[in-house]
Amino acid sequence: MTDVAAEFAEHARFERTSEGFAPTTNDWTAEIAVDGDAVEIEVWVPTLDAATTEPVADVVEDGWYDTFDRRVQDADGVTLADDVTVTDVSKHADDVRVALALDPREGKAADDALALVNYVEGTWFEGVIPGYDYTEKVQSMRNRAAQNAEGTPL
Repeated sequence: MTDVAAEFAEHARFERTSEGFAPTTNDWTAEIAVDGDAVEIEVWVPTLDAATTEPVADVVEDGWYDTFDRRVQDADGVTLADDVTVTDVSKHADDVRVALALDPREGKAADDALALVNYVEGTWFEGVIPGYDYTEKVQSMRNRAAQNAEGTPL
């Protein structure tokens, strides 16, 4: 096991999977593959249409996707890693795949990878458009965010 893989294996917020490692604290599917010192991250989030209980007009869905794609391209700014690259943002039926490559910092690979997964999920969550009825999972996330905001002193 490489030092980078050992770091993920020992990190409290990751668990080993058949493909590598998965964060245990996230809402959507994410997978981390470690090959030597290379770290590849894959995050799957639903399209806007898949997150709602009602159809979303194509123009709204397309605008949402374009905005999400543009925003997620800034992922390299959320860590101090020397090299973070968004290698793919693509639609697959009802999901959007975001793939990133990370040149890990010594002792910080797992934390940097988790920050990138959180960034993708947070960027997705920022794109939730008020006025739609959302699936139970998304509505639960929205309720949790509202509750957390109410408990935060100004």
